[in-house]
Amino acid sequence: MTRLTREALRGRAQTVLGIIDPAELGPTLMHEHLIWDIRTPTMRADPDQGPEITLCNCFAINYGRKRKVPGNLRFRCEPTALAELALMRQAGGRTMVELTCGGLDPDPGALARLAAESNLNIVMGCGHYVHEYQDPANATRGPDDFAREIIDQVQLGAWGTDVRAGIIGEIGCQAPWTAQEQRVMRGALLAMAETGAAVNVHPGRHQDQPQEIADFVTAAGADPSRIIISHIDRTIFDEARILRLADSGVVIEFDLFGQEQSYYALGAIDMPNDAIRLRLIRALIERGHLDRVVISHDICYRTRLSRWGGHGYGHIFDNVVPLMRERGFTEAEVEAIVIGNPRRLLTFV
Repeated sequence: MTRLTREALRGRAQTVLGIIDPAELGPTLMHEHLIWDIRTPTMRADPDQGPEITLCNCFAINYGRKRKVPGNLRFRCEPTALAELALMRQAGGRTMVELTCGGLDPDPGALARLAAESNLNIVMGCGHYVHEYQDPANATRGPDDFAREIIDQVQLGAWGTDVRAGIIGEIGCQAPWTAQEQRVMRGALLAMAETGAAVNVHPGRHQDQPQEIADFVTAAGADPSRIIISHIDRTIFDEARILRLADSGVVIEFDLFGQEQSYYALGAIDMPNDAIRLRLIRALIERGHLDRVVISHDICYRTRLSRWGGHGYGHIFDNVVPLMRERGFTEAEVEAIVIGNPRRLLTFV
């Protein structure tokens, strides 16, 4: 395989089908999964993967109180994925950032096939998810070793293929943050400096952990404007913390659009709906942080796909963008959030 140099990537974006002009990215979803398995190792070993998912039980599965359905957390069907991508394209989307990284069973070959068949841009992530999902061999690895692996995934190819990543992440963190996860993060920051790729971070489920990550990045001497903190909508719920986090220079990602029920199975929180997400984004804009906001759906349950009664990848373009306009967002603000900010972050520096 031929290694792409930093100079070859600088000023360009990298999809699973190769290097493109960033102007070709268009409306972009910054955090999704197309082919994934987010079951924990314990869930994968459980012989009971739950009932077949239907339109009659999808709400009960999403609400989560009565049904154990590990099978909802795994999706490998390329024809269905292609149909879901067609709906995204029909709604106006042109690029998807797919962050199924190490520990979540990434399939670069499938992403390349789906990109070719859908005529959409797919930008693949790399690196490692949270500690629990990582290969036990990672326990003895240091930051430099992780950095070399991630650099190769960007410049040569990822997970035994010649398909290259165009962004680093989602790098998994927990609260409390484990030493192993911190070593992976240090490796990701080293790889960012070497490749010019941006880094997407999955923060732990504690309201102060995103700030801990931002402070870690600053202490390491890395560029915070190239760090995207995911899942803010299930992590921070007060404006003061969100504004402080944005003030530190990182990018704020609201990526659970379409998940509107208040019940959240993974924590004792009140999940905001899309309107509340837009209110928090408005507060960031009023603070002067329009350039530090990106949005997505983070679809990683089958019941969130259109096939099983969910909103699918087209929801932001079909429903949220019109809602933004109704709520007073200007065309320049909408374009920055959906096109301009993603384009800047996916352009290698």
